[in-house]
Amino acid sequence: MRSTANAAITLLADLGGTNVRFALADPTRPTPLLLDSVRRYRVKDFPSLAETIRQYFADTGNHATRAVIAAAGRIADGETVKVTNNPWAVSAHGLQAELKLDSVRLVNDFAAQGMAVPLLRHDQLEAVGPQALPHLGAHHTQTFVVMGPGTGLGVAGLLLREGRWTVLETEGGHAGFAAHTAEDVEILHRLNARFGRVSNERMICGNGLVNLYLALADIHGLPAEDYTPEDITDRANAGTDALCIRTVETLAGIFGSVAGDLVLSLGGWEGVFLTGGVLPILLPWLKHGGFRSRFEAKGRFQETMVQVPTIAMTHPEPGLLGAAAFAVLESGLPLVPAGE
Repeated sequence: MRSTANAAITLLADLGGTNVRFALADPTRPTPLLLDSVRRYRVKDFPSLAETIRQYFADTGNHATRAVIAAAGRIADGETVKVTNNPWAVSAHGLQAELKLDSVRLVNDFAAQGMAVPLLRHDQLEAVGPQALPHLGAHHTQTFVVMGPGTGLGVAGLLLREGRWTVLETEGGHAGFAAHTAEDVEILHRLNARFGRVSNERMICGNGLVNLYLALADIHGLPAEDYTPEDITDRANAGTDALCIRTVETLAGIFGSVAGDLVLSLGGWEGVFLTGGVLPILLPWLKHGGFRSRFEAKGRFQETMVQVPTIAMTHPEPGLLGAAAFAVLESGLPLVPAGE
């Protein structure tokens, strides 16, 4: 077992608009996230994050002197965050003082998803395409893309430089959508008429399914139902609605194009890790649809793109796992890839 004088049991939180998940990490363990400590609470049931943490400690009998909070929002100066659709205002120093903790670190939730990658075992990864899983740490310098659809589209870069893992936080999901096919152009025209500027996450997220469904119905002159994202994927999976099937196939293709563009933009030649709340629903469509063909269709870089692996993360709590990775680094310990 690894040890250091600075290591301590650390409280982890994965904070979104509706729910907050807590767990504990032991930075001295090769697998620092203690899965049996995970609990979920609804934000609306508590007046503040501090009160919810107190409830977690009371329910579990646990305690911690440090905390890493992964929050769905932009972290201002490493100190405060306002989470979308969440009434709580969270301050690192305020939380530290209120709960009498030694330290509190706030990180972006998708930065945590990215930092989870080195701690994933091979059985927590699923290849999307024939390429072999990448060997993390095989070279002194490696660059990966981490991206995924949920309420929006998260994008991060995961960098290995001289033995140290760091994550590059971005708002790449809000980059402008680039049409690649004639149908893409027609979709863009319709979404532009609705929204003005059209970002990638207008399509690659839960509500993006509805945007695509309505656009495709209009393109093909078909009646559109008042479907939710779940309605669309349920009917597509059941094979009972051709327009729903076409919608999910179209999203998978556009997802591939955007993922490939991010490899070019960030230099993520070692691979793309896919995550996000909508990924489990989309994964069969990514594996058997147009995701890889559009991912690889990058003109003069096509031969290179064919070699770049795309990998789905199947760990049940990637946000908490990434927060545990930050806890390891906060303790001064190296982040050792889990591998097999």
